[in-house]
Amino acid sequence: MDFEYADALNQAIRLLSLRHRARAAALLAPLGLHPGQEALLLELDRTGPRIQAQLSEALGCEPPSVTLMTRKLEASGHIRREPAPSDKRASIVELTDSGKALADQVKQLWHALAEETVTGLPAQTVAELPAILNTMTGNVDSRRPATHTTAGTV
Repeated sequence: MDFEYADALNQAIRLLSLRHRARAAALLAPLGLHPGQEALLLELDRTGPRIQAQLSEALGCEPPSVTLMTRKLEASGHIRREPAPSDKRASIVELTDSGKALADQVKQLWHALAEETVTGLPAQTVAELPAILNTMTGNVDSRRPATHTTAGTV
């Protein structure tokens, strides 16, 4: 691909990411949440209690970020943390009743944000987007070994 196309593609991805995060932040604020916390709540709602290290892996973020999020959500009464029976250094995190109710609100908000984000796109494109975006995410995953290609090499 030529530079102009690459630049346009990278700019579009960057702007979508920034605008989506800002829109999510605006929608989450009335619930008392910051971006990232909704993903933790939804992960716990989807899977049930998890060890913080498992949450970090599932959310694709560093353990200190999960620790900070869990502390804030615990302080607000939405989750509880307890030492893992098998490893006292690890904490098991689970939703409280308040957290379950908040997760239900987040699901509604998340649904509305997804609908808003894909407005105007053909149904076929919308159906293909999760797979496309997941592939793109995997292509730039910083946790995998770096590979560099130059024009003309594979």
